[in-house]
Amino acid sequence: MVGGIGIIFGANIGTTTGAWLVAAFGLKVKISAYAMPMLVFGLVLSFQKSKYLKGFGSVLAGLGFLFLGIHFMKEGFEAFKDSFDLASLAVDGYLGLFLFAAIGAAATVVMQSSHATLVLILTALAAGQITYENSLALAIGANVGTTITAIIGSLSANVQGKRLAGAHLVFNLVTGIIAIVFISQFVWAVDYLSSKVGIADNNYTMKLAVFHTLFNLTGVLVMVPLIKQLADSLNKYLPEKALDIAEPKFLSDAAIEFPETVLVSVKKEVWHLFDSAFELMAHGMNLHRSEILESPDLKKTIDEDREIHEFDLDELYASKVKILYSAIIDFISRSQSNMPSIFSEELYRLRNAATKIVECVKHIKHLRKNATEYMVSDNEHIRKEYNRLRYQIAMILREIYRLRDEDDYDHALAVLEMDELKAEILVTHGELDTRITEVLRDNRITPAMATSLLNDFNYVDATSNHLLDCAQALLASHADLIAEAAQEVILDEDEIEKISAS
Repeated sequence: MVGGIGIIFGANIGTTTGAWLVAAFGLKVKISAYAMPMLVFGLVLSFQKSKYLKGFGSVLAGLGFLFLGIHFMKEGFEAFKDSFDLASLAVDGYLGLFLFAAIGAAATVVMQSSHATLVLILTALAAGQITYENSLALAIGANVGTTITAIIGSLSANVQGKRLAGAHLVFNLVTGIIAIVFISQFVWAVDYLSSKVGIADNNYTMKLAVFHTLFNLTGVLVMVPLIKQLADSLNKYLPEKALDIAEPKFLSDAAIEFPETVLVSVKKEVWHLFDSAFELMAHGMNLHRSEILESPDLKKTIDEDREIHEFDLDELYASKVKILYSAIIDFISRSQSNMPSIFSEELYRLRNAATKIVECVKHIKHLRKNATEYMVSDNEHIRKEYNRLRYQIAMILREIYRLRDEDDYDHALAVLEMDELKAEILVTHGELDTRITEVLRDNRITPAMATSLLNDFNYVDATSNHLLDCAQALLASHADLIAEAAQEVILDEDEIEKISAS
């Protein structure tokens, strides 16, 4: 944090070089003559394959546009001066300082660049459109205005970005207040330094560059000794957002002593992982958990609900799913040293179930982009198809929880119900192919929509089968008395295909 604040301090001094370049060369030389060659060579180099040439071309083009902009501003102020004199609006005293500082800040916010504001101030000063005193206030305001740009940029940043924006704000406000309060002393210091380096008394553009450098340097000298306190204050008032991190509930070292307790603990923890993943999958499909579990008409709810859920899926995956999955894998690895084979096989099934849960979340992440776009599309055909995909996953999740929450469910019957759902998915796949062919032939959806739909159905298909496999492993475990019988009745893929075809 301290290093980042130091960079901000240094960057503020670095911005003063722009004022020197414009004051020393931009306003005294016909720089428009150099602008066009720079633009031409810059554009040519920008199309080269070498990234170094491209970078150099971008620099040349940027300088060319800057020089051209300065030329046009000079011409504009010269023409403007003949019809209206802005200098007549000059205000003396502290009222003028605060007024023009506010104008400078506003101009920087509008143009999103203090450098652009300084170029504008220097050209206006050179054209005699503003007084020297008011140009100093404008320069102070331009410095303060950059903080608004930084704050706007930090709104979408993490807490570290917000802290740096806060440091930028504090530094520029303190520097601006010092410059305004001690403006007379700064003017005297500028005159003194200017006379020592050979700057004429009436060369106000160069003196403005001296002032800009001097008050930024003063701000750094004042704030550097306080940099540690500033960092501590920012850490205090802008604390790290506490992550809602899921922690294992059922895994303990004591459970490792006995194979039976290992199985019970792992099974409960995999269900805990399933619960955490359920929330991510529901939100990833822009649905609420309560809608999936409680809606009296789930299909109608999905068709009518167009609310988009804004959330960071990667962050939630890391804090709610990945941590639990890692803990489960570690616990199983530590418990397998003296595990009887029948228990090892069951642990393998549970570990495989946990892996498939994680893969389901990743599939939903890939599905989310297109599903979010097309669920609010004006094209009713593509919207209906994506709502069908959302419904398929939501329906499977709902069915799994219904079976799990039943007081006395039949294990063997439960796994057979999962097989029936797998057979229905195969039928759905064939129906989807037929519908896509029809709507594409009738130009009701574009080819791009069709390819997106086919790709996303593969994610839905994989997610659906993974969820059902997980349910079969969790609803029928060797930890239960009749688990072996349940395992015997689970259908293999060939049997499922035969049922779906019949």
